[in-house]
Amino acid sequence: MATVSEWIEGARPRTLPNAIAPVVAGTGAAIALDAFSWWRALLALLVALSLIIGVNFANDYSDGVRGTDEHRVGPLRLVGSGTAAPKSVLAAALACLGLAGVLGLLLVAFTGHWWLLAMGGLCILGAWFYTGGSKPYGYYGFGEIAVFVFFGLAGVLGTVYVQAGQVSWAGLGCAVAVGCFSSGVLVANNLRDIPTDIEAGKRTLATRLGDRGTRRLYLSLVTVPYVLSVVLGVFQPWLLITLVTAPLLRSSVRAVGGGQTGRALIPALRDTGLAMLAWAVLSAVALGLS
Repeated sequence: MATVSEWIEGARPRTLPNAIAPVVAGTGAAIALDAFSWWRALLALLVALSLIIGVNFANDYSDGVRGTDEHRVGPLRLVGSGTAAPKSVLAAALACLGLAGVLGLLLVAFTGHWWLLAMGGLCILGAWFYTGGSKPYGYYGFGEIAVFVFFGLAGVLGTVYVQAGQVSWAGLGCAVAVGCFSSGVLVANNLRDIPTDIEAGKRTLATRLGDRGTRRLYLSLVTVPYVLSVVLGVFQPWLLITLVTAPLLRSSVRAVGGGQTGRALIPALRDTGLAMLAWAVLSAVALGLS
């Protein structure tokens, strides 16, 4: 049986910035609209955290039973390593996704925006069918697009909307920036896994673009947020403070741009996630000050 520490590692805590950053940035945009609500922001955060942990366990289960993770390089996979039974990991995934659904329903009930149920349902379905089902879209090169939509656009703009009842141009800019960062994390992950994914028949966007194309995509994605910092800074100068987070990407840009492979790319996932979280925090502060 898996230990508590192994279950925690299997939940992939390094991916949590992908859930926290959109809520933080969206809350900053809500503050700029004079519509901050701490309890709605907290509920949105709990929904996002439950969703991403559920995604991680669902991916662990689906990839594990397919045999995709048998020769994986990277953090522990519970099913692929034989550390936990597939049924246990599946139960954990369904429990987390179910919790996300319940918390999302509470948030919708309190805010009265019932149409958001459809968006929440799409997020849960997207979480499962990323690697689940007979034709998972993550195996056909659409994972990065889904991450951009769910943890970028939906995460940020949804957080703004449940607090303010509207969205803003600043919120949209933050949504695109966080979505690019979040997609960059996945691109770095899939870059590392190109050899094993090809062997397992998993046709991610990285396997389709190839090594060089994937590296170029990563560098482009982590550049976009800082271009947006400058553009948004023209109208709200405090947002220029987010530029100070760029040095956090120094080692990951060096690793990806320098041709590193395998385990040498693992820190790039961490650094990209931390840069995203720092960017989101400073953008929230900047929007609050503006």
